[in-house]
Amino acid sequence: MNIFFLGAIALVAYIVQMFLGLKQIKNFNTVYGRMRRNGKVAIGRRPGKIASGTILLFSVDSTGLIKEAEMMQGTSILARFKPRPQFNGLNVHELSEDHPVLLKENKLTRQAALNAQEVYLKVEKGNYQETKPVSPVMNLGVQLSLMKQSIQTKFTKRSV
Repeated sequence: MNIFFLGAIALVAYIVQMFLGLKQIKNFNTVYGRMRRNGKVAIGRRPGKIASGTILLFSVDSTGLIKEAEMMQGTSILARFKPRPQFNGLNVHELSEDHPVLLKENKLTRQAALNAQEVYLKVEKGNYQETKPVSPVMNLGVQLSLMKQSIQTKFTKRSV
């Protein structure tokens, strides 16, 4: 009886997590869509595995001026975007680690802002290549496939 109760609790927790995760994605899409209607959007990421992750969105005009900035930072699915007016009016080309505005921010925000600048500059030059991170589960699947293939080739060589 207890195992079914624990299983039900785990299932409910999973469903709640999935629902809140979808709400977080919807929040991102809403903020991104609103900013995208105003022009280009520079997205800076600082993923967190153990520490909190950060996503920083800059709405940038044609000259590189930041018109609006919003940031989502946190470790849970309850994190939402919040305006960051201190970035408004800055030029994305002029951001650096020793910029006075960035020096007032925490390390994660600085990293996300510099990532947004880096991606923006690469896209502007036309040489940006998206790299997709490989999840640990996918990496495990690839490793198992390679191991299976290696074992099969060893057995086929022995039988010949």
